[in-house]
Amino acid sequence: MLQARRLGEELLVGIHSDEAILANKGPTVMTLKERRVTHDQLRYVKAAGRFLVVRRTPGISTTDLVGRMLLCTKTHFVRSLTRVLAGEEGPGSTEERRRLGEDMMQRMKDYATDESGLQPGPEVWSWTGSQSAMKDHTAEEAGSYNKLVSGRAPMPGQRVVYVDGGFDLFSSGHIEFLRQVVKTEEAMGRKTGWYEEYAKKKRIDDYGKDFGPVYVIAGIHDDEVINYWKGVNYPIMNIFERGLCVLQCRYIHSVIFSAPFTPNRTYLINLPYGTPHTVYHGPTSFMPFTYDPYSAAKELGIYRDVGDHIFQHVNAGEIVQRILKSREMYEERQRKKGEKAAGEEAVRRREEMEREAAEVKKQRAGNT
Repeated sequence: MLQARRLGEELLVGIHSDEAILANKGPTVMTLKERRVTHDQLRYVKAAGRFLVVRRTPGISTTDLVGRMLLCTKTHFVRSLTRVLAGEEGPGSTEERRRLGEDMMQRMKDYATDESGLQPGPEVWSWTGSQSAMKDHTAEEAGSYNKLVSGRAPMPGQRVVYVDGGFDLFSSGHIEFLRQVVKTEEAMGRKTGWYEEYAKKKRIDDYGKDFGPVYVIAGIHDDEVINYWKGVNYPIMNIFERGLCVLQCRYIHSVIFSAPFTPNRTYLINLPYGTPHTVYHGPTSFMPFTYDPYSAAKELGIYRDVGDHIFQHVNAGEIVQRILKSREMYEERQRKKGEKAAGEEAVRRREEMEREAAEVKKQRAGNT
């Protein structure tokens, strides 16, 4: 869609029905209603255009993701995104790693663009800290930030807000949460006169353009951090793949890769744009039992919950369970595409990993 958007001034996206997909490709992973939300949030999608076939952008496919779920593999994990981008980590020779890093960096720049797909959009940062600071609350440190892609910084008067998460299998659940964050901030803007004509005119006169009242920063956790808390072979998508999904979202203005699981006080006050006005968190069925990751934000008086919404049940765990409940149908789909089927050994491996994750969760709950 990024390539298609660059070909013209407007883009219309057609979405196939569940029945058409079942007849031509196999069972759907998400419902039509859930897929519509996913497409509506793309910053490139606006209105009608003309038909033209473009070369597919290199990236992850649904077939790859289903294979990871069925085979329960972890080979897609990235240990250090910054080292991979620098060509210092990954498969292959030194030259192959260098080319891979350059290709990934170019894709990141391509995705970090505005609605046209041509001009700078979200800023992209990475955060580096100790493993203990990344995984839990046992270490509090400022860490260090590195700007990976320059983009649009907050404009004067905008409220900077922070959200974080794994954003695995980026879906309607994540998107609706982010939409609610922006909707909440826009409602606050209306109360303070942000949308009054005189205020809009002043912004245009002073800065040459108008802009919204909020600037949303999304912190994305490392693969190892997510796997530490969720176990099995989560995340299904590695941090680079998840980051590209978040960068495409129209509700996001900046991304921080490798954000810590616990946004403690030191981390929050040292964010690239200073202490955020608000830290938002949405409804989730997954939270650690041993402590509250958002206690620092609450102590600072900047924490705010986003209420329940119709897609709150749609997350990586829910999507994986949908696949597993219809395993035979998805395995047939994989075979038709020439992919390896799961087999009994993979089934046993997933069951064992799920038991191990449940036991770890139980032990952590017992330590509260």
